[in-house]
Amino acid sequence: MMREINNICCIGAGYVGGPTMAVIAKHCENIQVNVVDIDEERINKWNDPDTSKIPIYEPGLREIIELTRGKNLHFSTDLKKHISKADMIFISVNTPTKTRGRGAGKASDLKWVEASARQISEFAKGNTIIVEKSTLPVKTAETIKEILNSQKSIDFENNFKSFEVLSNPEFLAEGTAINDLENPDRVLIGGENDNAINLLVEIYLNWVEKEKIITTNLWSSELSKLTANAFLAQRVSSINSISALCESTGADINEVSKAIGMDKRIGNLFLKAGPGFGGSCFKKDILNLVYICEHYGLKEVSNYWEQVLKINEWQQKRIIQKVLEKLFGTITGKKLAILGFSFKANTNDTRESPAIKICEELLIEGAKLNIFDPKVTYSQIKSCIDSNIIQTDNYNEFMCFSKAETIQKAVEGVDGIIAITDWEDFSKINWEELSKLVRKPCWIFDTRSIINKIEAEKNNFNIWQLGS
Repeated sequence: MMREINNICCIGAGYVGGPTMAVIAKHCENIQVNVVDIDEERINKWNDPDTSKIPIYEPGLREIIELTRGKNLHFSTDLKKHISKADMIFISVNTPTKTRGRGAGKASDLKWVEASARQISEFAKGNTIIVEKSTLPVKTAETIKEILNSQKSIDFENNFKSFEVLSNPEFLAEGTAINDLENPDRVLIGGENDNAINLLVEIYLNWVEKEKIITTNLWSSELSKLTANAFLAQRVSSINSISALCESTGADINEVSKAIGMDKRIGNLFLKAGPGFGGSCFKKDILNLVYICEHYGLKEVSNYWEQVLKINEWQQKRIIQKVLEKLFGTITGKKLAILGFSFKANTNDTRESPAIKICEELLIEGAKLNIFDPKVTYSQIKSCIDSNIIQTDNYNEFMCFSKAETIQKAVEGVDGIIAITDWEDFSKINWEELSKLVRKPCWIFDTRSIINKIEAEKNNFNIWQLGS
């Protein structure tokens, strides 16, 4: 008879761990779900009575937190307590790209995964199922198993303990993460032990159709996640490369995207041109894929995937060049409004956001930036910009930016407006009102094709839209 899972612990209260565990708690009322993290400030925000202050903005998440928190969903910094109680432990910690040593700039830094494995090895009791939820390079499960099995096999209550490791990668798009969790295209579970796999399958069967649950070996599961992100990023870079050709030939990128997207062999998703992809996964996973290919001597394959990243960087440089060109070759001392700082709409995540590189270059060129984003805080913006240009000579000269609380405040006295994030509100801007606030002539640079071009032009704005 298959044992039951009564207690789940998730190590990591970030963009994956928090929402994933909230949805599991919602659909599995009989399971106690504990999310643990060493970041006390983050845990305090998850526990704030005012759920509008939880650390992650994701449509639908707040309502689930209100429904489950304090009942069968809990947030804590007490890793020892909750690891020791858990039947199943999800590892959902950050896996940044290494900045030094072998593989620097490409390989994933697994220090937090290793630290989690050591804590599990020390504090777990009995038989525990370990689930890789973080985006991890192929063969990471081997590392986790080696650490787990290297420790003593008797727990602190003198009971025998053992571990089974599963891979269960997330396929979430920020901004739609809750819907992706509630209605997944597929759930992928890789492992070597059928009993452990079936226990995780049983959890998902509470709300996911059995036909959508795919089981594989560990290595196929790990590689599938990297490859999925690489393919999606490739589509973004491909359509962005065509956006430049559209501008040169008089074609319209939106019309081209619609035409090719209606081909059922291609499909219409991830064919919207913009300032480049961002977020925590695409760049990191492609770099990891490049590193793995190089490790196995597949230089031509690594070169292929590296080009996807180069196109992404080129697109952002191209936008900056367009701003300079339209504003008479210089932006020194000029005010510019930045609309949107998160890497996409409906999230407050700024990791690898195109806005970071674009703002950095504009600041170095001497511009003064008024940045508006409905969900990103000033401290987030400052942290991103600081980390990118703090090493630059005359650093203080480049810190001419502010966080505007409204779009109106952002555009006061500006020479240009740059729309970087596709927040829906930006499609409804009252351009007649804003025309009274800007300095003339004023250019709009629409990198997302979200601005109402007819209304903007009617109110005497010059407008450049990417790909048209």
